[in-house]
Parts: sequence; C-alpha cells; structure tokens
Amino acid sequence: MSGLLALLDDVAAISKVAAASVDDVFKLAAKSGSKAAGAVIDDAAVTPKYVDGFAAARELPIVWKIARASAFNKLVILLPAALLLNEFAPWLIPPLLILGGLFLCYEGAHKVWHAIAHRESEAKIKDPALTPLDAAHLEEERVKGAIKTDFILSAEIMTISLAALQSETSVTGFDGNGTDAPIWFTAMVLAVIAIVITIAVYGAVALIVKADDVGLHLAENGRTEAGRRLGVSIVKGMPGFMKLLTIVGTAAMIWVGGNIVVHALHEMGWHWPYETIKGWAEGAAYAVGAAPGLVKWVVTAAVDGVIGLALGLLILPLVSLIPGKGAGAEAH
Repeated sequence: MSGLLALLDDVAAISKVAAASVDDVFKLAAKSGSKAAGAVIDDAAVTPKYVDGFAAARELPIVWKIARASAFNKLVILLPAALLLNEFAPWLIPPLLILGGLFLCYEGAHKVWHAIAHRESEAKIKDPALTPLDAAHLEEERVKGAIKTDFILSAEIMTISLAALQSETSVTGFDGNGTDAPIWFTAMVLAVIAIVITIAVYGAVALIVKADDVGLHLAENGRTEAGRRLGVSIVKGMPGFMKLLTIVGTAAMIWVGGNIVVHALHEMGWHWPYETIKGWAEGAAYAVGAAPGLVKWVVTAAVDGVIGLALGLLILPLVSLIPGKGAGAEAH
C-alpha cells in the first residue's frame, strides 16, 4: 500500500512539473513571439494581394494552400534549422538577425519609395477571357510567389523568436538556477509560436479576403435596414482598410527592421546605437513626466524607424543593380 502511495505521489509530482513546463512554454511563446510583430503584420498585410482578382470560390482554397505550406516550412524546415543553429552555432544568430532586419528595412523602404514615385500597381487578374487552364496556371504561380515570400518572413519570425527566447532565459536560465533550456523545451516554444502565428496570420487573411463578399451579401440580403447599411459600409470601407493595413505593415517593417539591427549590433559588442537610443528615450520620459513607459516606447520606435528607413533607402540602389531587382521587389 505504501508503495502505491509513493507511486501516486511521484505521478502527482511529475504532473506538477509537466503542467509548469507547459505553462512556461506558452508564457515564453507569447513573450518571444510578440517580438516578431513587424514580420507578422507584414505577412498578414502582404498575403491578400495573392488572391486578388480570382473568383470568390477560389479565394479560401488559395489561402489554405499558402497556410499549409507556411506551417510546413516553419515546423519541418525552419524549426529544426533554428534548433541546430542554437545548439551548434549560436554566434551566427546576431549576424542572421542583422541580415533579416536589413531585409525588412529594404522591404519597407521599397514600399515607401513605390508610394512616393506613384508607380502603377501590379495588374489585377480581371480578364474574363482567361480559360480554366490559364486561371489554374496563374493560381499556381501566385501560390508559389506567396509561399516564397512567406518563407522569407517565416524565417525572420523564427529567428527573432529564437533570439527573444534566448534573451528571456539568459538571466535566470531554464529552471531559475542558470541552467540552459533543454532542446525539447526550445522546440516546444518555437513550435507553439509557429502554429499560433500561422493560424493568426492566415485566419486574419481569410477574414480580410472574404470581408467584401460578406458585406455584399449583407447589403443585398440583409433582413434589417441596419444590416444592409452595415454591409454597404463594409464594402465601401475595405479599400481604405486595405490601404491602412499596408501602411501599418510598412511602418512595422521599418521600425522592427531598425530595432533588430540595433539590438543585434548591441549583442555583437557595438553598444553605441543601443545605448544612445536608450538614453534619449529615458531623457524624454523624464522630461515629459507622465506615462514614462509609453514615452520610452514611442521615442525608441521613432528612432528605430528613422534608422530602419535610412538603412532601407541605402540598400535600395544596391538591390536595383541586381538582375530582377531583388526578391523583395518581385514579392511585393
């Protein structure tokens, strides 16, 4: 009997440890994943254009194809690569973050320059003369382009999340005693981030691409006047919402790109940019007096944004020398 009680006690203890570990996984996933907000917003802002112009019946299947490939890339390709990198070459993470940050800066600057130059947007697929075979081929090409863009952004998301996870566990360690997090724990955190972000991004994309259809249905078939007016408002508001989403995505890319570069340089030993921005933010917070946390964030984000835009504009002419003008220009 005493043996059974001891066994039950051990099971209870193991269950508590497992529950605590699962709780830690989700807490760290939330903290680490939030650091990749800029790339996530950009992913959600960019993807809807790949279904633009197709028949309504094909919109959700296209989104599903891209989402499925995105989940595969994150879980099967990028997660193992991140674990190997973390295990055998952690020193490579800051340089890779800089490359990823510069990519985001370039993408954001490219969009800003595109808007200033008033260039014509890509042609929309509205040709009613397209045969089913042509439409299928076009859909395949669009999906391939979306998956390629998503892979780049997913790689950035996983790298940022891994670096954020390292930062979160670097002070006290995995167990509060300075012990490094085991590989299985890191894998679980990154897997949760990959799954949650994929569902969030492509769930949002599905809602966005179908919003005009929902609005049109309400406008034509709403049972009440208020419902019909809501439908009309949705239809009229979607172009403005898409424009706002593009602006937010662009601003997020520029800000996060600059922030990544500054922090990565700090990790590599060049502390001046990080310490200078930190000093400005703390000085502004002291001068304002109220809401110091918000003031610090605003000042830091603004300076990081200026740095990101400057870096992106510096990269633009270099990329224009590359045949095809770079992957980012094609993707966006």
